[in-house]
Amino acid sequence: MFRYVSIQLLLLLVLGLVHTESLVAQTVDFDRDIRPIFSNHCYACHGPDAETREADLRLDVQASLFAVRDEPLITPGDVQNSQLIHRITSKDDAEQMPPADFLKPLSADQISLLQRWVKQGAQWKDHWAWTAPQRPSIPVVKHLFIRNDIDRFVLAKLKDKKVKPSKRADRITLIRRLYFDLTGLPPTFSQVQAFVENTSSSAYQELVTQLLAQPQFGERMAMYWLDVVRYADSNGYHADKTRQVSPYRDYVIEAFNSNKPYDEFVREQLAGDLIPNATIEQQVASAFNMLLQTTDEGGAQAKEYLAKYAADRVRNTATAFMGVTFGCAQCHDHKYDPFTTKDFYQFASFFADISEVGVGNAPVFPVIDAKRQAAIAETKTKIANAQVALASAAEKMVQQRSVWEASLSKKAQSNIRLTPWQFLGPLAAESFDLAHDKSFFDETVPIDLETPVADVAWKQRDEFVDGKIHALPANANIAHYLFRTLTAPQDMKLVLQLGSDDGIRVWVNGNEKLNKKIARGVAANQEQVTVDLEQGENQLLIKISQGGGGCGFYFNYGSSNLPADIQRIILIAENERSEKDHTTLASHFRDTHPDLAVPREVITNSEKTLKQLTDSAPKTLMTKVAAPRTTRILPRGNWQDDSGEEVQPAVPEFMLPLEVDGRRANRLDLADWMIDSNNPLTARVFVNRLWKILFGNGLAQPLDDIGSQGSRPLHPELLDWLAIEFMESGWDVKHMVKLLVASGTYQQSSNGSAAMTARDPYNHLLARQTQFRLDAEMVRDNALAVSGLLTRDIGGVSVKPYQPVGYWKHMNFPKRKWTPSAGDNAYRRGLYTHWQRMFLHPSLLAFDAPSREECTVERSRSNTPQQALVLLNDPTYVEAARVFAQRIINEGGTDSTQRLNWAFETALSRQATKQESNVLMDVYGKHLVMFQADTDSARSLVAVGNATTPTQVDVAEHAAWTSIARIIFNLHESITRN
Repeated sequence: MFRYVSIQLLLLLVLGLVHTESLVAQTVDFDRDIRPIFSNHCYACHGPDAETREADLRLDVQASLFAVRDEPLITPGDVQNSQLIHRITSKDDAEQMPPADFLKPLSADQISLLQRWVKQGAQWKDHWAWTAPQRPSIPVVKHLFIRNDIDRFVLAKLKDKKVKPSKRADRITLIRRLYFDLTGLPPTFSQVQAFVENTSSSAYQELVTQLLAQPQFGERMAMYWLDVVRYADSNGYHADKTRQVSPYRDYVIEAFNSNKPYDEFVREQLAGDLIPNATIEQQVASAFNMLLQTTDEGGAQAKEYLAKYAADRVRNTATAFMGVTFGCAQCHDHKYDPFTTKDFYQFASFFADISEVGVGNAPVFPVIDAKRQAAIAETKTKIANAQVALASAAEKMVQQRSVWEASLSKKAQSNIRLTPWQFLGPLAAESFDLAHDKSFFDETVPIDLETPVADVAWKQRDEFVDGKIHALPANANIAHYLFRTLTAPQDMKLVLQLGSDDGIRVWVNGNEKLNKKIARGVAANQEQVTVDLEQGENQLLIKISQGGGGCGFYFNYGSSNLPADIQRIILIAENERSEKDHTTLASHFRDTHPDLAVPREVITNSEKTLKQLTDSAPKTLMTKVAAPRTTRILPRGNWQDDSGEEVQPAVPEFMLPLEVDGRRANRLDLADWMIDSNNPLTARVFVNRLWKILFGNGLAQPLDDIGSQGSRPLHPELLDWLAIEFMESGWDVKHMVKLLVASGTYQQSSNGSAAMTARDPYNHLLARQTQFRLDAEMVRDNALAVSGLLTRDIGGVSVKPYQPVGYWKHMNFPKRKWTPSAGDNAYRRGLYTHWQRMFLHPSLLAFDAPSREECTVERSRSNTPQQALVLLNDPTYVEAARVFAQRIINEGGTDSTQRLNWAFETALSRQATKQESNVLMDVYGKHLVMFQADTDSARSLVAVGNATTPTQVDVAEHAAWTSIARIIFNLHESITRN
């Protein structure tokens, strides 16, 4: 609660716009002027939360505010007979509202507003965010500033405030602004020159169209969206282990590049797995539901974490698509908005059908695209055809089959014969030690298979085939026994090949041959024991003891290359063999006879190809459906309390109803409800965030709370007009971006007058464009692009650029080491940097990139000395500077002045000023002398990073220009979108 109170106070007290403007308004507007006062000063005791409500009074509900009482709370038009006014102006501590101990007194301006509202008739108006947008009338205004209807709304407000818009930005500023906003990258100087020289009236729109068609547009938009959905390459909790999810990032990039309608974008992410005949793309989109933090910590409680995951999905979904703080209702009814605790858990129930475990990493699934699927289908057909050919050839080889069987029979006569496994278990013990050490029966005497042990009977398990790992029933502190007889043609030695999860003991003819108490997962050939067999029948007994987790065993033996099941079958008379025996023997014939090697080789090679096609496919998290878990209201959010009411999926009660004809609603229904044209939130929220990307701030603030604690938009009609335009365009994202950047409002200069900056420091009136620092990824991308190092490949797995050695030294379970990517992968865009939640890349962290533990719809923008140190010393920027220095020397001209101007044109799209030139040439001269005297330092500087260091360039000169390049990269102008 306190976070949102502080935001409101900041807006009210620091900006001073809401109430200052309302004081001069002719009519007090309840939603604009009065509700914020109630929300900030009154709702804590007289708001939506029934648990803290006093006097049975709600100021957030019209019926309660105007209810008939002995002493009316409000008498419209009559200030003297309104208890509300009496209580807020009372000097009596017992009557005064808000109470003194609430520590949030009303200001004189706020009291005056409330008095004027009552005097003017106390007109009620619903909160703007809960009312579906309607397309407003477009203001009738004229000005050269106007380029589309957006400007008419802005200009009307400016005229009302007696403010003039700023002039249009110069063409260099415009093209740089467009490139950074639409691609996240700077233009080249030749691109800038071409635009400046193009005097066509359509040049600007043509540039916009060109940039929207570039694949970098999708990357630019994805940077923002990945913050919203808290995309990361690690699972967050406990060990913060790496997970595979990059195909989801590729999906987002492609969705924006292909201009996927936003309503489809929403449906596919919330419920791509539920769409009939879902494509692989839609299944990848459903990874949205799996991007939350998870744990595989051994001591974690699954029930607790399933409750955490459910709550996380409610918070993220509501913030991402609805722009509200629904998460506040997890433990109690929302303090300021009409969300109840029941609403919260009903919303959580939409996600109860997601297949997941409370403790453990979610599985990943291969992404089989159309091209790969075609190759797989072709390979499967090749295998099937070869198998048919193999079977046909085998059937025709009657004589060879007889000879082959005879040879097998002779071999079998000289080999040991093994009976099928007999199995006993599980047998419970009080501890792992007892499970391993205890004799549940006497293992040293002949085994009686007819006698149960602890009421558990021996059972024959024909499916336990030698040479394969087999799972056993898993539970903590239990034992299993396996028994069979081995008939030897003579006294002989036999090598037993064994594996176990966990401990293992082995007896042959009552003599213990192996005893190993260990905790491990089962694998083939973990143990090898040589035993002596007597001629005739021998008894083999194996005990598997389990401490916890999975359980299983492996068995094989090394005296013969004839499989046990084949040896058993071949010793049975042909007319006494079962149908299964005949099938098994025929398969072995096809798989081993040398005359059938050619079709077998085709099958083997094709199966290898098939495995390669499947294994090499990228893998990602996806949503998979399971039977819905029971969802209950958790009193005070307590996951251990099952006393709460069981609930079914439903949307907040006060909002647009969800009609599902009596069946259980699902996530696809929720998505359709989100994108309903009568839903007041979804379209508004998205266009508000587009505005933020292109103007630095949203029309409504903060971006994650447009409820009662958020500020009312200073341009509410414009926001609604944009929302309707968005929906009526078919949820066309590129259309909206094009519309916004085509406006005169967007094309304004960001250099406002000192008086205007003082009056409107945060540019809420939109009388100018906004300057703001580039996002963390773009700061790095800019340096790489200017230097020429940037790799522009689209999509793929995450990469690891340079990072300080030892930064991950505290990463445990298991220990990990950051290994920088090699080759071009080291220079990929920041969008693709491995995102480790607990240890975010320090360069990204320095420039305010979020950890993505939670949904982030707006990054903070700090200005710290650490950022300057990163730009000067991070190997990425030093390497970029020294490679840029190579370009300056090779491409910039023959003298220092030419080279400096070329560097400025390449990095900043302009020439250096005289003052800049004087300062930097002085630095260059001093550094050149210094590096000429200390060539070892020069060599060290120009060797930073993996990029090739030229040998034909003078090392001192190269180092001196590297110093200049480092300064240029550190300029405010280099990291600022102007």
